Amino acid sequence: MPTPSLEQVAAAIGMELPTLRFRYSQRDAVLYALGIGAPSDPLDADELRSVYELSPDFQVFPTFAVLFSKDLISQLMSGCIAGIQYEPMMLLHGEQELDLHRPLPPSASVISRLRIAEIYDKGSGALIIFAVESATEAGQKLASARISVFIRGIGGFGGQRGETVKLPPPARPPDIVHEEATRPSQALLYRLTGDANPLHADPAMAARGGYHAPILHGLCTFGFAARALINHCCANDASRLRSIRARFRQHVFPGETLITEIWSLPAGEIRFQTRSKERAAVVLSHAVARLVE
Repeated sequence: MPTPSLEQVAAAIGMELPTLRFRYSQRDAVLYALGIGAPSDPLDADELRSVYELSPDFQVFPTFAVLFSKDLISQLMSGCIAGIQYEPMMLLHGEQELDLHRPLPPSASVISRLRIAEIYDKGSGALIIFAVESATEAGQKLASARISVFIRGIGGFGGQRGETVKLPPPARPPDIVHEEATRPSQALLYRLTGDANPLHADPAMAARGGYHAPILHGLCTFGFAARALINHCCANDASRLRSIRARFRQHVFPGETLITEIWSLPAGEIRFQTRSKERAAVVLSHAVARLVE
Protein backbone atom coordinates (compact mmCIF):
# COMPACT_ATOMS: atom_id res chain seq x y z
CA MET A 1 0.00 0.00 0.00
CA PRO A 2 1.28 3.49 -0.75
CA THR A 3 2.20 5.77 2.12
CA PRO A 4 -0.44 8.50 2.46
CA SER A 5 0.60 12.06 1.78
CA LEU A 6 0.84 14.60 4.57
CA GLU A 7 -2.00 16.50 2.86
CA GLN A 8 -4.24 13.41 2.98
CA VAL A 9 -3.56 12.96 6.67
CA ALA A 10 -4.15 16.64 7.48
CA ALA A 11 -7.49 16.53 5.67
CA ALA A 12 -8.56 13.44 7.63
CA ILE A 13 -7.84 14.86 11.11
CA GLY A 14 -11.06 16.17 12.62
CA MET A 15 -13.23 14.48 10.00
CA GLU A 16 -16.67 13.40 11.16
CA LEU A 17 -17.42 9.81 10.16
CA PRO A 18 -20.89 8.33 9.61
CA THR A 19 -23.01 8.22 12.76
CA LEU A 20 -23.16 4.76 14.32
CA ARG A 21 -26.38 3.21 15.55
CA PHE A 22 -26.47 0.29 17.93
CA ARG A 23 -29.56 -1.38 19.34
CA TYR A 24 -29.10 -3.98 22.04
CA SER A 25 -31.19 -6.23 24.24
CA GLN A 26 -30.57 -7.88 27.58
CA ARG A 27 -29.60 -11.02 25.67
CA ASP A 28 -26.84 -9.12 23.83
CA ALA A 29 -25.48 -7.87 27.15
CA VAL A 30 -25.43 -11.42 28.52
CA LEU A 31 -23.65 -12.74 25.40
CA TYR A 32 -20.98 -10.05 25.80
CA ALA A 33 -20.41 -10.97 29.46
CA LEU A 34 -20.01 -14.64 28.48
CA GLY A 35 -17.61 -13.55 25.73
CA ILE A 36 -15.29 -11.91 28.27
CA GLY A 37 -15.26 -14.99 30.50
CA ALA A 38 -18.06 -14.33 32.97
CA PRO A 39 -18.79 -15.89 35.31
CA SER A 40 -15.60 -17.39 36.73
CA ASP A 41 -17.85 -19.09 39.31
CA PRO A 42 -21.35 -19.88 37.98
CA LEU A 43 -22.55 -20.55 41.53
CA ASP A 44 -21.65 -17.04 42.73
CA ALA A 45 -24.84 -14.95 42.81
CA ASP A 46 -22.83 -11.73 42.50
CA GLU A 47 -21.15 -12.89 39.30
CA LEU A 48 -24.46 -14.09 37.87
CA ARG A 49 -25.71 -10.50 37.84
CA SER A 50 -24.24 -9.92 34.36
CA VAL A 51 -25.18 -13.26 32.77
CA TYR A 52 -28.56 -14.24 34.26
CA GLU A 53 -31.45 -12.11 33.07
CA LEU A 54 -33.70 -13.08 36.01
CA SER A 55 -31.18 -11.91 38.60
CA PRO A 56 -32.98 -9.37 40.83
CA ASP A 57 -30.06 -6.94 40.48
CA PHE A 58 -29.12 -7.67 36.86
CA GLN A 59 -26.43 -5.33 35.54
CA VAL A 60 -25.00 -4.73 32.10
CA PHE A 61 -21.25 -5.13 32.38
CA PRO A 62 -19.84 -1.59 31.91
CA THR A 63 -17.24 -2.40 29.24
CA PHE A 64 -20.14 -3.56 27.06
CA ALA A 65 -20.09 0.10 25.99
CA VAL A 66 -17.08 -0.63 23.75
CA LEU A 67 -19.57 -2.30 21.41
CA PHE A 68 -21.39 0.95 20.75
CA SER A 69 -18.77 1.72 18.09
CA LYS A 70 -18.44 -1.85 16.80
CA ASP A 71 -19.51 -0.84 13.29
CA LEU A 72 -16.29 1.12 13.03
CA ILE A 73 -14.70 -2.30 12.50
CA SER A 74 -16.57 -2.71 9.21
CA GLN A 75 -15.27 0.65 8.05
CA LEU A 76 -11.72 -0.28 9.04
CA MET A 77 -11.96 -3.70 7.36
CA SER A 78 -12.66 -1.95 4.04
CA GLY A 79 -8.97 -1.01 3.84
CA CYS A 80 -9.74 2.68 3.45
CA ILE A 81 -10.59 5.26 6.09
CA ALA A 82 -10.96 8.96 5.26
CA GLY A 83 -9.22 8.33 1.94
CA ILE A 84 -6.21 6.59 3.53
CA GLN A 85 -5.61 3.09 2.11
CA TYR A 86 -3.96 0.16 3.91
CA GLU A 87 -3.92 -3.64 4.26
CA PRO A 88 -6.65 -4.48 6.85
CA MET A 89 -4.70 -7.44 8.27
CA MET A 90 -1.90 -5.01 9.24
CA LEU A 91 -4.26 -3.19 11.60
CA LEU A 92 -3.87 -3.50 15.37
CA HIS A 93 -5.93 -2.08 18.22
CA GLY A 94 -3.44 0.16 20.05
CA GLU A 95 -5.29 1.58 23.06
CA GLN A 96 -8.81 1.80 24.43
CA GLU A 97 -10.20 4.44 26.75
CA LEU A 98 -13.73 4.32 28.11
CA ASP A 99 -15.59 6.76 30.37
CA LEU A 100 -18.96 5.70 31.77
CA HIS A 101 -21.46 8.49 32.46
CA ARG A 102 -24.03 6.21 34.13
CA PRO A 103 -24.83 2.51 34.55
CA LEU A 104 -25.91 1.04 31.22
CA PRO A 105 -29.62 0.20 30.87
CA PRO A 106 -30.61 -3.45 30.22
CA SER A 107 -31.58 -2.52 26.67
CA ALA A 108 -31.29 0.63 24.58
CA SER A 109 -30.98 2.21 21.15
CA VAL A 110 -27.65 4.03 21.09
CA ILE A 111 -26.40 6.73 18.73
CA SER A 112 -22.63 7.27 18.58
CA ARG A 113 -20.97 10.26 16.96
CA LEU A 114 -17.53 9.45 15.63
CA ARG A 115 -14.63 11.57 14.45
CA ILE A 116 -10.93 11.20 13.73
CA ALA A 117 -9.27 13.05 16.60
CA GLU A 118 -5.60 12.61 15.67
CA ILE A 119 -3.28 10.80 13.26
CA TYR A 120 0.34 10.33 14.28
CA ASP A 121 3.34 9.17 12.25
CA LYS A 122 5.09 6.39 14.17
CA GLY A 123 7.56 5.62 11.41
CA SER A 124 6.69 1.96 10.96
CA GLY A 125 3.00 2.79 10.80
CA ALA A 126 0.28 5.32 11.47
CA LEU A 127 -1.62 5.73 14.75
CA ILE A 128 -5.21 6.87 14.20
CA ILE A 129 -7.22 8.00 17.23
CA PHE A 130 -11.02 8.00 17.03
CA ALA A 131 -13.23 9.89 19.50
CA VAL A 132 -16.70 8.50 20.19
CA GLU A 133 -19.63 10.02 22.08
CA SER A 134 -22.53 7.66 22.75
CA ALA A 135 -26.03 8.50 23.96
CA THR A 136 -29.52 7.03 23.90
CA GLU A 137 -31.95 8.14 21.20
CA ALA A 138 -33.50 10.40 23.85
CA GLY A 139 -30.14 12.14 24.33
CA GLN A 140 -29.06 10.60 27.64
CA LYS A 141 -25.26 10.39 27.62
CA LEU A 142 -23.98 6.88 28.24
CA ALA A 143 -20.27 6.72 27.44
CA SER A 144 -17.31 8.44 25.82
CA ALA A 145 -14.44 6.56 24.24
CA ARG A 146 -11.11 7.04 22.51
CA ILE A 147 -9.94 4.24 20.26
CA SER A 148 -6.35 4.12 19.03
CA VAL A 149 -5.66 2.00 15.96
CA PHE A 150 -2.14 1.29 14.73
CA ILE A 151 -1.80 0.44 11.04
CA ARG A 152 1.54 -1.12 10.14
CA GLY A 153 3.26 -0.19 6.91
CA ILE A 154 1.82 3.28 6.21
CA GLY A 155 4.07 5.45 8.37
CA GLY A 156 6.72 7.84 7.19
CA PHE A 157 4.39 10.50 5.78
CA GLY A 158 6.09 13.31 7.70
CA GLY A 159 3.46 13.93 10.38
CA GLN A 160 3.86 14.54 14.10
CA ARG A 161 4.91 11.53 16.16
CA GLY A 162 2.70 12.46 19.12
CA GLU A 163 3.33 12.08 22.82
CA THR A 164 3.18 8.68 24.49
CA VAL A 165 1.18 8.64 27.72
CA LYS A 166 2.93 6.54 30.36
CA LEU A 167 1.02 5.09 33.30
CA PRO A 168 3.41 2.57 34.86
CA PRO A 169 2.41 0.54 37.90
CA PRO A 170 3.86 1.51 41.28
CA ALA A 171 7.34 0.21 42.11
CA ARG A 172 6.06 -2.30 44.65
CA PRO A 173 4.41 -5.73 44.57
CA PRO A 174 0.78 -5.66 43.41
CA ASP A 175 -1.96 -5.56 46.01
CA ILE A 176 -4.00 -8.16 44.14
CA VAL A 177 -3.10 -10.82 41.58
CA HIS A 178 -5.93 -12.39 39.59
CA GLU A 179 -5.30 -15.43 37.38
CA GLU A 180 -7.85 -16.73 34.90
CA ALA A 181 -7.61 -18.95 31.84
CA THR A 182 -9.24 -18.07 28.54
CA ARG A 183 -10.90 -20.82 26.52
CA PRO A 184 -9.33 -22.16 23.30
CA SER A 185 -12.60 -21.08 21.63
CA GLN A 186 -12.70 -17.68 23.39
CA ALA A 187 -12.20 -15.62 20.21
CA LEU A 188 -14.91 -17.56 18.38
CA LEU A 189 -17.31 -16.81 21.22
CA TYR A 190 -16.33 -13.15 21.60
CA ARG A 191 -16.68 -12.46 17.86
CA LEU A 192 -20.43 -13.14 18.21
CA THR A 193 -20.64 -9.74 19.88
CA GLY A 194 -20.02 -8.20 16.46
CA ASP A 195 -16.26 -8.07 15.85
CA ALA A 196 -16.04 -10.35 12.82
CA ASN A 197 -12.42 -9.54 11.91
CA PRO A 198 -11.16 -12.83 10.39
CA LEU A 199 -7.82 -12.30 12.13
CA HIS A 200 -9.52 -13.82 15.19
CA ALA A 201 -10.97 -16.89 13.49
CA ASP A 202 -9.27 -17.78 10.19
CA PRO A 203 -5.71 -19.23 10.39
CA ALA A 204 -4.97 -18.13 6.81
CA MET A 205 -5.97 -14.54 7.56
CA ALA A 206 -3.99 -14.61 10.81
CA ALA A 207 -0.95 -15.70 8.80
CA ARG A 208 -1.40 -12.64 6.56
CA GLY A 209 -1.11 -10.55 9.70
CA GLY A 210 2.07 -12.36 10.77
CA TYR A 211 0.60 -14.74 13.41
CA HIS A 212 0.90 -18.52 13.50
CA ALA A 213 -2.71 -18.79 14.73
CA PRO A 214 -5.75 -16.55 15.21
CA ILE A 215 -5.37 -14.14 18.13
CA LEU A 216 -7.82 -13.06 20.82
CA HIS A 217 -9.57 -9.73 20.41
CA GLY A 218 -7.81 -7.03 22.41
CA LEU A 219 -11.19 -5.92 23.73
CA CYS A 220 -11.83 -9.42 25.04
CA THR A 221 -8.59 -9.24 27.06
CA PHE A 222 -9.69 -5.74 28.14
CA GLY A 223 -12.96 -7.23 29.40
CA PHE A 224 -11.19 -10.01 31.31
CA ALA A 225 -9.06 -7.38 33.09
CA ALA A 226 -12.12 -5.23 33.87
CA ARG A 227 -13.83 -8.26 35.39
CA ALA A 228 -10.80 -8.85 37.62
CA LEU A 229 -10.92 -5.23 38.84
CA ILE A 230 -14.65 -5.26 39.51
CA ASN A 231 -14.46 -8.62 41.25
CA HIS A 232 -11.65 -7.67 43.62
CA CYS A 233 -12.05 -3.91 44.03
CA CYS A 234 -15.82 -3.40 43.74
CA ALA A 235 -17.31 -6.58 45.25
CA ASN A 236 -18.76 -7.24 41.78
CA ASP A 237 -20.72 -3.97 41.83
CA ALA A 238 -20.03 -2.89 38.25
CA SER A 239 -21.75 0.48 38.75
CA ARG A 240 -18.65 1.67 40.65
CA LEU A 241 -16.48 1.66 37.53
CA ARG A 242 -16.27 5.16 36.08
CA SER A 243 -13.41 4.88 33.60
CA ILE A 244 -10.85 2.41 32.30
CA ARG A 245 -8.03 2.58 29.78
CA ALA A 246 -5.27 0.27 28.64
CA ARG A 247 -2.63 -0.13 25.94
CA PHE A 248 -2.65 -3.36 23.94
CA ARG A 249 1.03 -4.16 24.17
CA GLN A 250 1.02 -7.71 22.83
CA HIS A 251 -1.45 -10.19 21.41
CA VAL A 252 -3.04 -13.09 23.29
CA PHE A 253 -3.69 -16.53 21.86
CA PRO A 254 -7.02 -18.12 22.87
CA GLY A 255 -6.45 -20.67 25.61
CA GLU A 256 -3.72 -18.69 27.35
CA THR A 257 -3.98 -17.81 31.03
CA LEU A 258 -4.25 -14.11 31.89
CA ILE A 259 -2.64 -12.77 35.07
CA THR A 260 -3.93 -9.33 36.06
CA GLU A 261 -1.87 -7.46 38.66
CA ILE A 262 -3.69 -4.66 40.51
CA TRP A 263 -2.44 -1.71 42.57
CA SER A 264 -4.84 0.46 44.59
CA LEU A 265 -4.03 4.17 44.80
CA PRO A 266 -5.75 7.09 46.56
CA ALA A 267 -8.99 8.68 45.35
CA GLY A 268 -10.32 5.51 43.76
CA GLU A 269 -7.52 5.14 41.21
CA ILE A 270 -6.45 1.64 40.19
CA ARG A 271 -3.32 0.82 38.19
CA PHE A 272 -3.12 -2.59 36.58
CA GLN A 273 -1.39 -4.68 33.96
CA THR A 274 -2.18 -8.06 32.44
CA ARG A 275 0.30 -10.76 31.43
CA SER A 276 0.13 -14.00 29.47
CA LYS A 277 1.23 -16.69 31.91
CA GLU A 278 2.45 -19.05 29.20
CA ARG A 279 4.65 -16.51 27.39
CA ALA A 280 5.54 -14.27 30.37
CA ALA A 281 4.51 -11.35 28.15
CA VAL A 282 2.76 -8.17 29.29
CA VAL A 283 -0.32 -7.88 27.06
CA LEU A 284 -2.08 -4.89 28.66
CA SER A 285 0.11 -2.07 29.95
CA HIS A 286 -0.13 1.59 31.04
CA ALA A 287 -3.56 0.71 32.36
CA VAL A 288 -5.67 2.65 34.82
CA ALA A 289 -9.21 2.59 36.12
CA ARG A 290 -11.16 4.97 38.32
CA LEU A 291 -13.84 3.90 40.75
CA VAL A 292 -16.61 5.60 42.66
CA GLU A 293 -15.67 5.38 46.32
